[in-house]
Amino acid sequence: MPHILAFDEGTTSARTVLYDETGQRLLMRSLPLTSVYPNPGWVEQDADEIWNAQIRSAMTVLAESGAAPMAIGITNQRETTVVWERKTGRPLAPAIVWQCRRTSDACRLLDGARITAKTGLVPDAYFSATKIQWILEHSPDARAMARDGEVLFGTVDSWLIWKLTNGAVHVTDRTNASRTMLMDLASSQWDEDLLGYFDIPRAMLPRIVGSSEVVGATAAEHLGREVPIAGIAGDQQAALAGQACFRPGLSKNTYGTGCFALMHTGDTVPVSKNKLLATAAAQGYAVEGSIFVAGAAVQWLRDKLGLLESSAESEVLARSVPDTGGVYIVPAFVGLGAPHWNADARGLITGLTLGSTRAHLVRATLEAIAFQTRELVDAMQADSGASLKELRVDGGAAQNDFLMQFQADMLGCRIVRPVDTETTALGAAYLAGLATGVWKDTAEVEQFWRADKVFEPEMDATHREELYAGWKKAVAKA
Repeated sequence: MPHILAFDEGTTSARTVLYDETGQRLLMRSLPLTSVYPNPGWVEQDADEIWNAQIRSAMTVLAESGAAPMAIGITNQRETTVVWERKTGRPLAPAIVWQCRRTSDACRLLDGARITAKTGLVPDAYFSATKIQWILEHSPDARAMARDGEVLFGTVDSWLIWKLTNGAVHVTDRTNASRTMLMDLASSQWDEDLLGYFDIPRAMLPRIVGSSEVVGATAAEHLGREVPIAGIAGDQQAALAGQACFRPGLSKNTYGTGCFALMHTGDTVPVSKNKLLATAAAQGYAVEGSIFVAGAAVQWLRDKLGLLESSAESEVLARSVPDTGGVYIVPAFVGLGAPHWNADARGLITGLTLGSTRAHLVRATLEAIAFQTRELVDAMQADSGASLKELRVDGGAAQNDFLMQFQADMLGCRIVRPVDTETTALGAAYLAGLATGVWKDTAEVEQFWRADKVFEPEMDATHREELYAGWKKAVAKA
């Protein structure tokens, strides 16, 4: 039986998942990752820790399963920027994580129309280009070394592939490249005009490849034998594939550290009039709305405020009160993403009274995730001119039944949770399997998708709009 190994390198953990030929998850192992916050709004990680955690989790899966996978699919936290020496593999600086806002001031000076026209993105510190600039400007001799090809850039997919192949392969796929502010979206090639605009040497960039093709093989020393690397996609595009959203109009929302809603647009490059992003999908294109803080807000309640012993406890507490008592939480800890794109916004709690309890705060935090998603879906519907009938959901917080029901109530549409909510890893496996003949086409893959639970809207429309109006007022204050 053919097996596929998926590397799922996220913001909080590096996990490896083993799948069989029917897309069934057989085994998953995960190791946590550390984020460092050296200054307000800054977020960093250790690139070597990312590599070590990923390869250790992979070795554990292979040792416990005894499997000999025929291919590897890789998916990763997007935009996170690694710059390293070609000869030694030594990172020049800590990896700058996608959440990091250190380059916000530089982004205010950028030519937004020029960037959006070419890339489908808005100028923001979220994306990789200004992160690369920052590292080149703050690392001794980095810019000169980059021009000579002695320094390489990659998002985390590139970094892992370079390490897996002992420096033989330096590539990225078009989904990750489309998140750098450096790729022309229509041609899926690095844009020479933008490279000059940002003063980023072409010699340091990886080669752009497809999301489903064999790009090389792992060095035998890492996994015991050479294994083809055949699938690459940024985490949100991988989740779109894992949800079997290969056709125009199909959409998904991932409830992870952040929250990301994508709608497939087929071969048409989308143009948003409502501050959403155009991005490359593993096949074709998608329109995307990006929320910077979603599940991370629940972690904040647990780790920083001590209001929860576990994230799972949030559902019990939220259900213990009939509403939030008028409390709203806007989790703009690193600014607001789509559709606001306001780097200066900060977190806010409003509506507190002497009767407010931790249960009200917890419920307000979960409701905030649904309110933010409502903003994205409203923008998507405005762009497309069509009403959303169904939203497929995945990610850790999608297991929270209270949140999913409230989400259905806020959107007024059906929420569908699949049997396997680890769709990011599943999408990477699908892409690798399609490239190596495990599955003949996406139609075969679509047959594996199964719904676990459907949440239908139950809330009165008038009450829904009253709650949402309160959210909009809170956002304005933030």
